[in-house]
Amino acid sequence: MSSWIVIALVVALLAWAVLIYNGLVALRNRVKNAFSQIDVQLQRRYDLIPNLVETAKAYMRHERETLEAVIAARNQARAAAERAEGAPTDAAAMRQLAGAEAALGGMLTRFFALAEAYPELKANQNMMQLQEELASTENRIAFARQAYNDAVTAYNIRREQLPDVLIANTVGFAAAEQWVLENADARQALKVDFG
Repeated sequence: MSSWIVIALVVALLAWAVLIYNGLVALRNRVKNAFSQIDVQLQRRYDLIPNLVETAKAYMRHERETLEAVIAARNQARAAAERAEGAPTDAAAMRQLAGAEAALGGMLTRFFALAEAYPELKANQNMMQLQEELASTENRIAFARQAYNDAVTAYNIRREQLPDVLIANTVGFAAAEQWVLENADARQALKVDFG
């Protein structure tokens, strides 16, 4: 009789561990899904930036250094996004991406500030359309970041609570990193209005 109790207890403990593990897997997958939503919007922005620069080149001939810096910042952010895409719960990859995105945002802000000095560029229909698309994309990125941070919060809370922390630490569920803007300038909205 006591052997049945021991077997039942072992089965119950295994079932309990499996439920915790599956719950953690589900939350980790939600974090990955939330990051993929950010990634889609970031890719959209990365695709718009060369078009913006190309449109501005004809008008901003004397700003070559700025135009090249925007493209360089875009390429660095894109590379960081590709690294983070492979492991969106990796804290170092997410910090690197957030830093690269902050640098890109700073360069775009500088680009648009310089573009203000070119009335012909401000009136260019293609530039206005690209700005509108970029502004829309920035809003989508902001919403996707919020969803990502919400998913990370739910995952981290679950993996840190007892008894889940016992399983999480045993099988390697590391804490996920929130998308945090460390630079005060990066917290400002990107201004893309030429009107």
